[in-house]
Amino acid sequence: MVFTKKISKDMKKLFYISLFFSLVLASCNKKQDENVLPEAQYLVQSELVGEFTGAQIKARYANNTEVAPFLGLLPLNTVKVYNITYNTVDVSGNAIIASGALIVPVESKPYALVSYQHGTITADEEAPSNYQPNSESYTSGTLFSAAGYVVSMPDYIGYGASKNLAHPYEHAASLASASRDMLRASREFCARNNVALNNQLFLAGYSEGGYASMALHKLLETSHHDEFTVTASIPGAGAYNKTAFAKYVVSKNEKLSFINAYLWVLDTYNDVYKLNRSFDAYINEPYASQLANATPAIGIQIEVEQNPQLLFKQSFLDGVRDETDAAFLNATKDNDIYNWTPKAPIRMFHGTADDFVPFFNSQNAYDAMRANGATQVELIPIEGGNHFTSIATYTLGLFNYLAQFNQ
Repeated sequence: MVFTKKISKDMKKLFYISLFFSLVLASCNKKQDENVLPEAQYLVQSELVGEFTGAQIKARYANNTEVAPFLGLLPLNTVKVYNITYNTVDVSGNAIIASGALIVPVESKPYALVSYQHGTITADEEAPSNYQPNSESYTSGTLFSAAGYVVSMPDYIGYGASKNLAHPYEHAASLASASRDMLRASREFCARNNVALNNQLFLAGYSEGGYASMALHKLLETSHHDEFTVTASIPGAGAYNKTAFAKYVVSKNEKLSFINAYLWVLDTYNDVYKLNRSFDAYINEPYASQLANATPAIGIQIEVEQNPQLLFKQSFLDGVRDETDAAFLNATKDNDIYNWTPKAPIRMFHGTADDFVPFFNSQNAYDAMRANGATQVELIPIEGGNHFTSIATYTLGLFNYLAQFNQ
């Protein structure tokens, strides 16, 4: 009996010891589980492109008389640049992998997130993820990140990892969705790499980037308000009113410097909206045949007649002017992003002498939004500025505006 009691006491002791360690182990496992991030839904891969100091970044602008004096007063941080690939969808909703650049300050503190959409590019090397000297990621994107922002820069569909696809030029829905999913991938990257984000989200871009930023802002507020809260957007010189732009083009009897870009829009909408028209449905000869037989390229890169009265067929001119070309005008209306009611502040910039994307695009957006009841919409006219001379003013204005939100 004594022996039996001794075993019983020893067994009890072992039981309590085992119970203690089981509880400790369970507690440790619970803490580990709490620290395990869910599997990335959008981020596919990230690759470090390089690390650049503030001095190296300033040196890029040493010969720029407009920017260099401003940078002399601005402290710049060291940044890391990453090539990001991520999951998104194409214009038909099919799953694809796209890419972009993510630029992150190295100093450990919470940062605002900026989604910066690039302007029109006609060479893949200019895509943000390729980070070449002629890319906006190398210039504006790096500059903004060094000033204290995490900068997400989508390539869009048709560049970088998705360069096997045609770029859907000035197509609002796909520009917005590619930019949204890049933001999602950027957030996942930051969560996995100890990059702290504060609660601010800014949207910016110029030209096609301005248009993409406006489309992204509308998408986030109308469809993803539970996931994203836009702090402010700052679009520059975007073609927000596509229907008015089409009517403007067919009304002009003079050479238009942007005519190749407009043909790219026509070609994109013809493809995306399944209009199934050949170039000779729009264009007079010999240009229709030249376009049809041109070597595949990004955009329209052959020389054509710049006067729309000579370039376009009369039937197309009349169809837009008289609003009888319902199929084409329905496509332009689907890409009008000027007439809605934003909740977050918008400050638009546009050159008053812009003959590439006319000023009325921003004026129409401002008027429509204010009429809809939006109270935090501003339009900053860049007096006498054209589409290209206004870029520096836009960039400086963007810096100054973002500084108002510093936490």
